[in-house]
Amino acid sequence: MDRFAELKAFCTVAATGGFSPAARRLGLVTSSVARLVDALEGRLGAVLLNRSTRSVTLTDAGRTYYEEALRILERLDAADEAAADGAAGVLRVAAPVTFSTLYVAPILPALRARHPRLTLDLRLDDAPANLVDEAIDVAIRIGSLDPQSNLVARKLAAHDRVLCASPAYLAAHGAPETPIALAAHDCLQFAFGAGRRTWRLQADDSKADAEDVEVRGVVHANNSEVLRQAALGGLGIAMLARWLVQRDLRAGTLVQVLPGYRVNPGPMDVGLYALYPASRRNSTKIRAFVDLLAEHLAAQDLGDHPSAAPA
Repeated sequence: MDRFAELKAFCTVAATGGFSPAARRLGLVTSSVARLVDALEGRLGAVLLNRSTRSVTLTDAGRTYYEEALRILERLDAADEAAADGAAGVLRVAAPVTFSTLYVAPILPALRARHPRLTLDLRLDDAPANLVDEAIDVAIRIGSLDPQSNLVARKLAAHDRVLCASPAYLAAHGAPETPIALAAHDCLQFAFGAGRRTWRLQADDSKADAEDVEVRGVVHANNSEVLRQAALGGLGIAMLARWLVQRDLRAGTLVQVLPGYRVNPGPMDVGLYALYPASRRNSTKIRAFVDLLAEHLAAQDLGDHPSAAPA
């Protein structure tokens, strides 16, 4: 039992970057966590953590040991789940803020009803989480993913983007009829880190290359809900996810612009994914959450929504 306690303490310190946050996560006092890690290093005869007054980082030996220790703890969790009747324990989920408000929050009552012994720890942030370093069980990612052998990426739905504006804006400025006409409009832009100021459009019924159009506008934001509110307020044309604005489009408070085109800031092959470690492929609690979210998204008619888990 002491060895497993040492492993858990060490992995939590490595994941949180400090003894105090690790102690809070584990429900222990900081000195107890420090003693467990000291005991582990003493037993191994190796220094696993670089300690300073500002941070705690892994040594080279610590990084190797951390990866193996995580696998051991994951296998122990899997054994516990296999013996338990249904999903149980803590499930740590990282997901974007606005998406979670619209699509994760509504499934919480059903998740609670189906799996009363499951505790959900939601980490909401628009920045991608590091599953290993932050001890995340499953992350919701939006975009185009590069295959990684140590991760499973299950596609939950399409991530179609649409150009849209309020009826008032279009009445005052007219609707663009071609992609190049966007250059004459106020365009509400997501503030990407690289400072990209182009939108990519491709005709639905054409195999022609996508067309990059330079856009301008007085509103830039790194939050899509802010851009949605700006569009509703008549400030310009926005490129937003269909899952974010489909209710507005149906209600007529926003109108789709250039509906005959696929749009995106970058690659066209994007989607909504659940990402989790390959070693946790058979995790009951991960499957419980991901299956329920996939069911909910399928009911929203967001486009492509494969419901089967990957083989």
